[in-house]
Amino acid sequence: MIFHHPKVENSLALAEEMTAFIQKSGGSAQYSSIDDEARRAQAGEADMLIALGGDGTMLRAGRTGAFNNQPVLGINLGRLGYLVDVQPDEWREMLLRVLRGDFHLEERMMLHASHVQNGATLRSHEVLNEAVISRGTVVRPIRLHTSVDGTPLTTYVADGLIIATPTGSTAYALAAGGPVLPPEARNILLVPIAPHLSLERPIILPADMVVEVTVRTEHQAIFSSDGQTSTPLQDHEAVRVRASRYVARFVRMTPPTHFYQMLAERMMKNPTANKAK
Repeated sequence: MIFHHPKVENSLALAEEMTAFIQKSGGSAQYSSIDDEARRAQAGEADMLIALGGDGTMLRAGRTGAFNNQPVLGINLGRLGYLVDVQPDEWREMLLRVLRGDFHLEERMMLHASHVQNGATLRSHEVLNEAVISRGTVVRPIRLHTSVDGTPLTTYVADGLIIATPTGSTAYALAAGGPVLPPEARNILLVPIAPHLSLERPIILPADMVVEVTVRTEHQAIFSSDGQTSTPLQDHEAVRVRASRYVARFVRMTPPTHFYQMLAERMMKNPTANKAK
């Protein structure tokens, strides 16, 4: 199943071309918009998912694939491309390699993040990048009582707290001063956002720990997962985060060292700097 992003130029045309190429090469393929929830649900019958777009498309396809233990191959039509290592001019060669079985799989840890009110879970999300608890539109810090495995850790007085996977360590957590973790590591990363006279260093936890963050605020707070959903949080409500039972599996055509090479290149010049143009 090939997922294209409807807002990415040429992604639909490429999806059509790739579908014909795979069928001509002896495989079978279909294509769909990544925004089509019904088609994403039907994709469980596929052996592999292909994501045409940027890191956001790869995240959405990665979550979809994780629910059915399906690997995801990404073709980079975006700007940054931390998660995607196949470039548009390489896709024919790479698809032939895939059809021959000439690739390896990279497993990425996910998080299970729950919105909790008075001890009851209101809703939960499977997260590939990060769960974020942050202030809303009022420019004042919030207080975040944070515990690990039921033991109090600290109270952050900050704009927010990022709870990230190793995959998310190169996203918002990196911008907030967090470390870069190896992609296949199994850790939970805590990174405060603009902390004021409170614990400011990032903390790396083992994957088997449970993090619970209780919000104390007189104004608005927000809970967001992978930048896709935003839920208002009221005073005394909490977010509980643990390792997910799902794992995202990415198809890789390059050696593991490619991640660090690509990271260094992106650090030297940010491809998203001119996004508004």
